[in-house]
Amino acid sequence: MGFGNLLYWALVFLIIAIVAGVLGFGGVAGTATQVAHVLFWIAIILLIVSLVFGLRRR
Repeated sequence: MGFGNLLYWALVFLIIAIVAGVLGFGGVAGTATQVAHVLFWIAIILLIVSLVFGLRRR
């Protein structure tokens, strides 16, 4: 799974959270927000690891 896929899914869950929040589904909005947050940070960590290993190869 690439970084783009993780960021895509983070954005999808963020949109779900916003829509659920507007419609008043607090539990769903909170859960979707947490999933989006976790996916975003996983993508950032994988990006940093990839950059570090990419620089080490040179």
